[in-house]
Amino acid sequence: MSGLKVKKGDTVIVLSGKDKGRTGEVLVAMPSKGQVLVGGINVARRHTKQRSANSQAGIFDKEMPIDASNVAPVGKAGKPAKVGYKVAADGTKSRFDKRSGAAL
Repeated sequence: MSGLKVKKGDTVIVLSGKDKGRTGEVLVAMPSKGQVLVGGINVARRHTKQRSANSQAGIFDKEMPIDASNVAPVGKAGKPAKVGYKVAADGTKSRFDKRSGAAL
């Protein structure tokens, strides 16, 4: 599971699950696990107790990882983009939207 189609900083749309249709920015990409952490998506409530004098106890919202196959970069008109790759003559690799041809 090494090749993720999304990377840190991409704006993505959720394709399935409880947050289907919502968009957010990728905060962390985990290629080894095939997961991404998206801001405001897949939020769980965590009950924490105080561990030290400076830590706070309470109920906190925490973003949980979502499988990378359940998200897609947002293309033109806010629709999910199918990601393709182009290799230029100088050897640089770039991503593009297969539907519109625009660079990602």
